[in-house]
Amino acid sequence: YKPVVDGVANDIDEIETQVFDGDAQVSRRIYELNREVIEFERAVTPLIQIIDTLSNGFADGYVGDTLQQYLRDVADHAVQTKERVEEFRLLLRDILAVNTSLVGQRQSEESRNLSEASNRQAIETRKISGWAAILFTPTLIAGIYGMNFTFMPELSWQFGYPFAIGLMVVSGIILYVIFKRRGWL
Repeated sequence: YKPVVDGVANDIDEIETQVFDGDAQVSRRIYELNREVIEFERAVTPLIQIIDTLSNGFADGYVGDTLQQYLRDVADHAVQTKERVEEFRLLLRDILAVNTSLVGQRQSEESRNLSEASNRQAIETRKISGWAAILFTPTLIAGIYGMNFTFMPELSWQFGYPFAIGLMVVSGIILYVIFKRRGWL
């Protein structure tokens, strides 16, 4: 099982690199490797019991010293492999938790960036709306005076034209001051 253990350890190292590089497919790979580790554990766990049974002897209960020594050696390797498999499962669980945390951080950053962009857009929209309102008022006044009514009192008044221009300027300044105080401009 040594080559398999080494291969799984190598895969875990690669997955750790992928997690910190921000690879989007790493979660799937973690789950797949975790499934392989579980299958590996199912293959290794029964070996310990089988080796213990063999070490206790066959029907006559006798096991030679040389065979006993080999069985102990194999049992040690099986126990070490099982312990490594358990370590792999814990490590994969921790890697998955770290990956989930990093994905959450990236989503939070993206959400913050979108929120900031939305705020900037709202500020620009308010500025445009403020300037549109400032420009609308003189246009309205000019439009009314441009209708050429015969019975407008200001038409026969000597200061009618300067009054209309002044009204446009004053209304624009008032709207500018109001919008500036509210932070729209």
